[in-house]
Amino acid sequence: MTVRQIAGRSGSRGTVVDVLRAAAEKDPEAEAYVEMATPGSSAVVARATDGKRRLTFGQWDAAAEAVAGQLAERVVHRGDVVCLLLPSSIDYAVCYQAAARLGAVTSGLNLRLGLAEKRAILGRLRPKVTVADTGLVDAGELAHSAGTVLARTELTPLATSGTAGGGVRQPALHDDDPVCVVWTSGSTGVPKGAVFDHRNLQAVAAGTDVLSRPGDRRLSPLPFAHVGYMTRQWDEIAHGITTVVTPHPWSAESAIALMAGERVTVGQGVPTQWALVLRHPDLNGADLSALRIAGTGGARVPVELVRQMRRRLRCPVVVRYTSTETSLGTGTQPDDPEEVVCGSVGRPVPGVELTVVDENGAIVPAGEVGRVRLRSAAVMRGYAGTGAGIDRPATDSVLDAAGWLTTGDMGWIGPDGNLRLVGRASEMYIRGGYNVYPSEVETVLRSHPAVKEVAVVGVGDPVLGEIGVAFVVPAEVPGRSAGGSQTGPTLDELRQWSVRQLADYKAPDRLVSLAELPLTAMGKVDLAQLRQMAAAGLGEQLSATTKGNR
Repeated sequence: MTVRQIAGRSGSRGTVVDVLRAAAEKDPEAEAYVEMATPGSSAVVARATDGKRRLTFGQWDAAAEAVAGQLAERVVHRGDVVCLLLPSSIDYAVCYQAAARLGAVTSGLNLRLGLAEKRAILGRLRPKVTVADTGLVDAGELAHSAGTVLARTELTPLATSGTAGGGVRQPALHDDDPVCVVWTSGSTGVPKGAVFDHRNLQAVAAGTDVLSRPGDRRLSPLPFAHVGYMTRQWDEIAHGITTVVTPHPWSAESAIALMAGERVTVGQGVPTQWALVLRHPDLNGADLSALRIAGTGGARVPVELVRQMRRRLRCPVVVRYTSTETSLGTGTQPDDPEEVVCGSVGRPVPGVELTVVDENGAIVPAGEVGRVRLRSAAVMRGYAGTGAGIDRPATDSVLDAAGWLTTGDMGWIGPDGNLRLVGRASEMYIRGGYNVYPSEVETVLRSHPAVKEVAVVGVGDPVLGEIGVAFVVPAEVPGRSAGGSQTGPTLDELRQWSVRQLADYKAPDRLVSLAELPLTAMGKVDLAQLRQMAAAGLGEQLSATTKGNR
């Protein structure tokens, strides 16, 4: 039996530790990880001759055993929390598996989070050990809440892993043991931690659908602290997938080089990353013929972006939608027509149920907008309280006794069964008594030839209650420049463009031109920062008289 056959038998295995041990036994030489060799990277595996570090499933299992011994020496027990302040790397994967062997719970912190966010997370988790790169845990900033700090450079090298973990008493593990805490992006407030157990990870493996095939080589561009990695180790191991890690910080140049050089079969990235890949000149000569599929999601996906991806990458493109708390959600299929791929987020993936409800929790008729609810075995156990315990009041506010998770997203289900999102409930604003969903307005504005990127937010207004502010990155359009400077569209042009397709009250009331849109740590548009800018009154605005007549 090879590791590629474990997928069919993984249902009989209780934990993600069991699945890796089986993979290491059956096909130890199969490649699990590839990463670029950078200064300070990968203390557990030697440098490769081609400038990359590689880890087989057999090596991964042995290294995890060794690091488990190091964690045990620092008195890590069942239920304790181990935090990782590490970039996406082989070391991260090894530490995650090592903690799981001790029944400990792993939580990664996105390195781009602010100091206050890191403090809040560490203060809630109270980790027993934090594994970190040198300098990331400063004694005066985070060390007091990080527990015992284990430097990345102290991790046991793979060459000694045959004995380093020997003799460590490991507890009996159960499929309902919590295994990880994944933090939301925090774009609308303090991040929340979603707790997942081994059964959740197994359910994710069963629902990855077209993005997982035995023997895939899959590009991993997101931070490993993201739900897109933390809940997918079972899937990667059981399917014998090679994870190709992009360097930190991410760049389009390195992503293209890795996809070509490592014969990547599954390309992944948020819309911002794919847009940068498509603009990079290296894409023109890159051999990406190994790509069988490209996936995107995690933010609004412009129609034109999907079209360009299909044309330039020469492979099917699928869109995926989920939330941190649900881990699985909906997705389009490779053979879906363009209008479905470009205009929806697809149908529920295997094992997932979907409904759309009103503010009272009643299911709304097809075609009507409501709040999206999802149910599956992949849904989190709950939000983290102290340590890896469950914060019951916070959890009960989104997860009911029947297992339905009410997301913060608004959408509607078409007659074809595909989900169309209109925006976050928190993003909706009410202009003169009418509900406006920014996503709908952005889709129209993005089709304007002078608009490269756009984001719309609502801001308070004394006359209409709230108005819409459009933040636009102008496109380079011949004939629109004066004296060599780019001017971009005017507010009046955007309003006229909008009312051709939307009700007049949905047209933006204010325009702010930017060189680029600010992004959060997860690569999404930073709406909180844009709202602050909007509240400051920046940009071209309609007169009060004009507004009052609308």
